[in-house]
Amino acid sequence: MREDLERQLEILLDKQAITELVYAYCNAADRHDFDKMRALYHDDAIDEHGKFAKGPAKEFLDKLPEIQAPMAVLHHNVTTINLKLDGIRAEGEIYLIAMHQVKTNDGLYDVLIGGRYFDKYEKRQGVWKFSHRSIVADWAYPANPSRIELDHPFLAGAHIGAPGPDDPSYGFFKLLRRGER
Repeated sequence: MREDLERQLEILLDKQAITELVYAYCNAADRHDFDKMRALYHDDAIDEHGKFAKGPAKEFLDKLPEIQAPMAVLHHNVTTINLKLDGIRAEGEIYLIAMHQVKTNDGLYDVLIGGRYFDKYEKRQGVWKFSHRSIVADWAYPANPSRIELDHPFLAGAHIGAPGPDDPSYGFFKLLRRGER
């Protein structure tokens, strides 16, 4: 009975570590934190990110600053996490809704995307990281021109999020340090 309880606890802790990895990915993407993003993948990982990348994650991560440069707003929301573990390997189907506001020479436009990540994870040297991540788009809702209103009266007096170190979280948090998992 004790061994079974210990095994269940180990599975629970592994699932929590993978869940935190998924959340760290969303935070790194939304804050344009490229160092943090790079730390989430194993060196030999694969990333399939539509037209942006299909192959070694290192290549995707190298292109990420250019990909995200026109993104005025990124907001990834994980809604459902389905995980299956097998020792030091795991797979996940992660549902998400991601808001993108994109800057162009013609102005701003929005794309709200609903989809899933098909993930494979590996635990190496005691740490879970992505070994393969593939984006699956289920739907997209575009708005051109942008419908985002950061000057809406409901937002009056609120801190306004921003990519990178201009985001209010960098000055607010002491425990949730930016650039770390």
